[in-house]
Amino acid sequence: MKTIYIDCGMGAAGDMLTAALVELMNNPHKIVNELNLIGIPAVKYEMTKSEKLGVTGTHISVTINGVEECEEVLSEHHHGSGMHHISHIINELNVNDKVKSDALNVYNIIAKAESEVHGVPVTDIHFHEVGTMDAVADVVAVCWLMDKLGAERIIASPINTGSGMVKCAHGILPVPAPATANILEGVPSYSDEIKGELCTPTGAALVTYFASDYCDMPEIKNIKAGYGMGNKDFPRPNCVRIYMGETE
Repeated sequence: MKTIYIDCGMGAAGDMLTAALVELMNNPHKIVNELNLIGIPAVKYEMTKSEKLGVTGTHISVTINGVEECEEVLSEHHHGSGMHHISHIINELNVNDKVKSDALNVYNIIAKAESEVHGVPVTDIHFHEVGTMDAVADVVAVCWLMDKLGAERIIASPINTGSGMVKCAHGILPVPAPATANILEGVPSYSDEIKGELCTPTGAALVTYFASDYCDMPEIKNIKAGYGMGNKDFPRPNCVRIYMGETE
């Protein structure tokens, strides 16, 4: 059985999941070129090699009209996109219906979590960080790559959320952020000595949507590993590791 195992020992974020999945493909550069033909307005994916504490992997950056958005910029954005606008963008993309459905389902997980955290109807939710075009790019890319890889089983490790505080559109929040904590309800998760946000709402929604179980890595034959590297530096290599191979 073709199996994907997501190692979330350093959390999960959309760009890191994208990069790790790209590394599992036979021709990563061709795959990134194909991602750029999906048709997300003003978005361009770029792939670079990255090294963290001796571990080498891939970093995927997303630029919007040539500008790479970052946490500092995002924290100043108090407006956002509603589900109707995001649904319109996704439904117009050059991807198959399954990828569109998966991407909308992931966004619905985020919208439901934000709705419960802020006490407003899902239809009134206006996303902040997760509503920007780079987050749409992350969600769509992961859904598209998962569809292309075609694993019959997707499992994950318990998720490291990180600890401390994080700056976001709503101000300074504890880690995990309330929306992330809501998404991870019922999912094995933990924090350790790493200070910072390791698991984002987008990363949490993607992992919980695709993973059917959370456990230690099973015996996998013909294994291949992909390393998706993050921007930040921590005492341990900041990467999401995804394995693919055959299980019984």
